[in-house]
Amino acid sequence: GFPPVEPERARLLILGSLPSLESIRRGQYYAHPRNAFWTLMGDLFGAGRDLPYPERLQTLSAHGVMLWDVLRAAHRPGSLDSAIHPRRLQPNAIPALLGRHPELRRIVFNGAAAETLFRRHVARRCGRRLEGVDLVRLPSTSPANASRSLSDKRAAWSAILV
Repeated sequence: GFPPVEPERARLLILGSLPSLESIRRGQYYAHPRNAFWTLMGDLFGAGRDLPYPERLQTLSAHGVMLWDVLRAAHRPGSLDSAIHPRRLQPNAIPALLGRHPELRRIVFNGAAAETLFRRHVARRCGRRLEGVDLVRLPSTSPANASRSLSDKRAAWSAILV
């Protein structure tokens, strides 16, 4: 996994499940060219693929948006979340991250897998820190989520992030 994108004053945390093989190869969040994440971040925050990767991260940070994944490591052949071995995973230190950001009021899950992994392996370790924090699942931006069109994904992400 990658370290968090962690601005000083975060208002929103976007959690994925685990970086894809392409993301790991490139050392970038959401690096697969067909993943809609950066297209949506461009629409919402001006952090689209037209910017170099470091500038995308800086733009999200300037808007108080943190990025991280629920898992820092797992056994997963390929890139599909459904292939993550349920007994061979290691969550990120999300409780510590939340402790550093008491102003955070919303956690957005990039898809069902991120939400499920968070609720099973992280939420109870966060304790009272989750009180008053909205937990919202949005449609996955992954190209594997082909059942939702880009316009459907854009509408769902726009409604909750703007």
